[in-house]
Amino acid sequence: MATISDISIAASINILSAFAFFVAFAVLRIQPINDRVYFPKWYLKGLRSNLLQSGAFVHKFVNLDFQSYLRFLNWMPAAIQMPEPELIDHAGLDSAVYLRIYLTGLKIFAPIAIIAFTVMVPVNWTNSTLEDSNLTYSNIDKLSISNIPLGSKRFWTHIVMAYVFTFWTCYVLKREYETITSMRLHFIASEHRRPDQFTVLVRNVPPDPDESVSELVEHFFMVNHPDYYLTHQVVYNANKLSELVKERKNKQNWLDYYQLKYSRNQSKRPLTKTGFLGFWGKTVDAIDFYTSEIDRLSKEISDERLKIDNNAKYIMPAAFVSFKTRWGAAVCAQTQQSRNPTLWLTEWASEPRDVYWNNLAIPYVSLTIRRLIVAVAFFFLTFFFMIPIAFVQSLANIEGIEKALPFLKPIIEKKVIKSFIQGFLPGIALKIFLIFLPSILMLMSKFEGFSSISALERRSATRYYIFQFINVFLGSIITGTAFQQLNNFIHQSPNEIPKTIGVSIPMKATFFITYIMVDGWAGVAGEILRLRPLIIYHLKNFFLVKTETDREEAMDPGSLGFNTGEPQIQLYFLLGLVYAVVSPILLPFIIIFFGLAYVVYRHQIMNVYNQEYESAAAFWPDVHGRIIIALIVSQLLLLGLLSTKEASQSTPMLITLPILTICFDRYCKGRYEPAFVRYPLQQAMMKDILDHTKEPNIDLEVYLRSAYVHPVLKAGDDYESNLASEDDHMEPALVPTKRHSQMTTLLPSKHSGSSQYLIV
Repeated sequence: MATISDISIAASINILSAFAFFVAFAVLRIQPINDRVYFPKWYLKGLRSNLLQSGAFVHKFVNLDFQSYLRFLNWMPAAIQMPEPELIDHAGLDSAVYLRIYLTGLKIFAPIAIIAFTVMVPVNWTNSTLEDSNLTYSNIDKLSISNIPLGSKRFWTHIVMAYVFTFWTCYVLKREYETITSMRLHFIASEHRRPDQFTVLVRNVPPDPDESVSELVEHFFMVNHPDYYLTHQVVYNANKLSELVKERKNKQNWLDYYQLKYSRNQSKRPLTKTGFLGFWGKTVDAIDFYTSEIDRLSKEISDERLKIDNNAKYIMPAAFVSFKTRWGAAVCAQTQQSRNPTLWLTEWASEPRDVYWNNLAIPYVSLTIRRLIVAVAFFFLTFFFMIPIAFVQSLANIEGIEKALPFLKPIIEKKVIKSFIQGFLPGIALKIFLIFLPSILMLMSKFEGFSSISALERRSATRYYIFQFINVFLGSIITGTAFQQLNNFIHQSPNEIPKTIGVSIPMKATFFITYIMVDGWAGVAGEILRLRPLIIYHLKNFFLVKTETDREEAMDPGSLGFNTGEPQIQLYFLLGLVYAVVSPILLPFIIIFFGLAYVVYRHQIMNVYNQEYESAAAFWPDVHGRIIIALIVSQLLLLGLLSTKEASQSTPMLITLPILTICFDRYCKGRYEPAFVRYPLQQAMMKDILDHTKEPNIDLEVYLRSAYVHPVLKAGDDYESNLASEDDHMEPALVPTKRHSQMTTLLPSKHSGSSQYLIV
């Protein structure tokens, strides 16, 4: 087992790595040539000028102010100086609430750590249970519950502390839920007019032999929402067109690159090969080749546009329907529209930036089948990963390897190699296994058919959390125990095996400490260095950039990545809550992670990341729910652990804790969660009245009618000309329709010219 000395060496390695990253960041960020990499958000807002355009030649690339190098940590206090309301105005509510996840961790674990080290560590340390046993242990394990003798009355201390930690965690969660709910409602009430406040996504529009989807949607809402319906935009299947546009843009980038290359050296025309990425195939003139490719794609794009405009099969049974007021949209989004609950399904439209257009072309009836397929695939993906995790955990147990492979003992026993393997290698290996996982989970979510980027990220985050819970947490405990205690299992009776497992669970604290240092400390330090974006930016800047617009496109800051960041944070909540009672030695490492990550990500949100969308903190119920799950898991594991400790008199006291926690969660769901899934009609009406008072003559139809047009269609000249040619002032007395009917409505249609009328 790893000793305190080994942990100290591992901590020193990770601290030095993190410090090296911070020093490198401090030097790189003040160089003018890197300014767009480390402060891209200010460029996007137009509040920072290009430092390469002024000053002497050397000053354009290198910072010669040597005093600035001495203040290499001044970014830390600067990162926490911006007040939260100003941060919300600067970066949005999503970013501000994301940072509060780290603050919540600090609020929960800092007091718990103080109590645990004051009360529980002395109780655990002042025993000799492990010394008298034949188990493999270290001095760190003596700080855990494993060092308490069977049947000891000292277990009452752990039970009381479990209650204290649970009540404190629930108190912090309630306060945070209450605060963030208030922040969300205030943000929605005070934010400027947005298209999604007036718009509803309608899916599963029933087919009609007499009318097009557009006509059917218009007539349905003019009949059923006559006072509030304003306009609509049907959903087109423009996925092929999007691929063509994307391909043309890629070809255009290569053409720009070769034209720039030729302009620098006109003595020789650049050449390329027609095969994959120009690695093989026929050698041709690069400029002529990409020019012809762009011409070909432009023709295909034009043909595809005509197909979309003239072929009904490209129109999906879905539409974005906009209303005159927020109140009207709220009523429609939150009510059943038809006697058949599977038709005319309505939900709040995501803001235009948040819409994932590709999935709107998926037939609604296939979504259930797709989600079943993904559920089965995720099950196999999750349990397939148990195999490499088992191998990784074996690396963390040097003594186990020496027993199985004694010829490696002379090499492993070298102090440097032993410390490196135990303190660094397991976490790195596990990180490599997990590096491709988020992309796989995002592909699964896209296949399921979610219609917004925020929904895709939340679903991916849920699966990522489940995966980490099973593989990183449970997998590490179970497989680690099996490798570490194999010899004991063989020589023990079956009745003794549960006790051995119970004792071994807290012994995995050593592995998780190294994981926190590698994934948490060094990972956060690597985040602020932005080495990968730095390299990519300079490669693009050297090979492709020739105008200021090109330079701005090369400076893509990206976004926070909720689908990967939040599940990682939740793993630390899980570890902290599980080991708070079992082995409190983890808590300082977790607190350092939360504090460091809060400062780093606050800096990144202020200066780097530019969010793709704004959901007004719609993800917080998921965050709250996962912390509750971690709390219940910690209680159940403690209950199982004490059941192996012959603490039969005290163990029943723990049964109440999960029940109380579930009741608390149900209270929070009923009290606070509705604000995250529904829009109060009272608030909608107040906002409408305020808007009407401020701008009584606003033309919402002009504002809304093009908001939800597919981006590749909106960019076309044909679409703009069609908008200009619409006659919005014609208001006949009846709703003309092509459907055979015997009843009429009294409201106008803008599309149909038939003399027949709509059945109601």
